[in-house]
Amino acid sequence: MTLTFYKYQGTGNDFIIVDNRESLVTKNNTKLVARLCDRKFGIGADGFMLLELPQNQEDDFTMVYYNADGNESSMCGNGGRCLVAFAAFLGIIEDKATFTAIDGKHHAEIKNGLVYLQMQNVSEIEKFDSHLFLDTGSPHHVTMVKGLSDFDVENEGRKIRNGAPYFESGSNVNFVEKQNGNLFAVRTYERGVEDETLSCGTGVTAVALSMHATKFTDKEEIDIHTEGGALKVTFKETKNGYEDIFLIGPAEQVFKGEITC
Repeated sequence: MTLTFYKYQGTGNDFIIVDNRESLVTKNNTKLVARLCDRKFGIGADGFMLLELPQNQEDDFTMVYYNADGNESSMCGNGGRCLVAFAAFLGIIEDKATFTAIDGKHHAEIKNGLVYLQMQNVSEIEKFDSHLFLDTGSPHHVTMVKGLSDFDVENEGRKIRNGAPYFESGSNVNFVEKQNGNLFAVRTYERGVEDETLSCGTGVTAVALSMHATKFTDKEEIDIHTEGGALKVTFKETKNGYEDIFLIGPAEQVFKGEITC
C-alpha cells in the first residue's frame, strides 16, 4: 500500500498526519505507526495522527493520536493544534473547528496565523513538596528547577517517568524555570516518545496552571518558552478549578509525501 501523509510541526513537536476519512489505515496496526515515526528507519515524528470522519453531527472531524512507540495515546495539545491546521488545509473547516479526541470534545479557532485550542477543564491539581501533578488531557508531573538550559532532562525525566508512583503507566515530566513576570521556560520528557521533545502542548498547559496555583504568577495569560518556540496559555480560575483553558501557538505544514507500507 502506498500511503499519502503530511508532516506538521507545532513549536518543534512534529507529527505525521493521514487523512483517514476513507479508513485507509487500520487503527490497531501499532507496528506500522512505530515504524513510520522512527527517525532512522521511517519518516520520523513525535507522534502519528489520523483525521477521521466526525462521530456526531456537531463535530467537523475526529482526532486519533498515537505516540511514537505505536500505542494510541492520551490527548496531545500540539497535535490537536496541527490537526486543526490540517483540517483547514483540506477545506473541512474555515477558521473554526469542533472535534472529538480521546479526552472528549474540543473547540478551536485559527486567528492571525495561530491556532487557539480549547483544552479540557482542570478541577484538581495535586501539590507535593517537590512537585505538582495534574491531568490536562494527559498526566503531567511539574517541578521547578534552576539552570534549566543545562539540566539533564533526559535522564532525570526518565527516572521520574518510570518511578513511584507512576511506574508502568508513566507520566510526562515537565521541568520549569521562571524567567520573569508571567514568562516561564519549560522542557518536557514525554512518555511514549521516551525522550525530551522540543515542545509539549498538554505539558505547557499543565505548567501554566501549576504556576498560577502555586502563586508564581497571578496572571491568567501565561507565556511559555519551549526549546521549539513560544506558546501561550490562557484560562479562568473558578471555584471549580480552571476553565476556558486555551493553548495558543503556530502550526505549520512541513511537507507532503508518500511511503510504501
